Amino acid sequence: MAEFDDPTTAAVVRQGVLRLARRLRGARSEHALSPAKVGVLGYLARHGTSTPGEIAAADGQRPQALTKVFAELEADRLITRARNEHDGRGAVLTITAQGTSALEADMRERDRWLAAALGDLSETEIGLLRLTGPLLDRLADRTDVAQRPRKDVLQGFAEEA
Repeated sequence: MAEFDDPTTAAVVRQGVLRLARRLRGARSEHALSPAKVGVLGYLARHGTSTPGEIAAADGQRPQALTKVFAELEADRLITRARNEHDGRGAVLTITAQGTSALEADMRERDRWLAAALGDLSETEIGLLRLTGPLLDRLADRTDVAQRPRKDVLQGFAEEA
């Protein structure tokens, strides 16, 4: 695939995505799940049962960086941990029905804010955003583009869910 060489467009998209992500984070109640927990639950909801390594790699982290998050989610019965059938030393994580409900509640809270904000836009603008959502998902799913490992556990997962 050819490299896109328009830094202005890339900067405009980045700025819009990051500003919207910050606004959506701010639309969450004080009792909402942490961004890292939402990220893990969102990953499991989208991809199904996964290893801690797969979840961490999706955000450019090491599994050890999320150990506490995994433990807290398991203690709250939002995920289950089972022995990995393919690697007896490892584990696999699965979102529970309670975890799915918690994730959906978190998303509904942010969706309410976004729906109200969309009310200020024209039908054409809303139509463009409806087309943009899947494109942003495709960009987020790119694994062939080099990314630096993140040092801050909370950074990337906040924008994912």
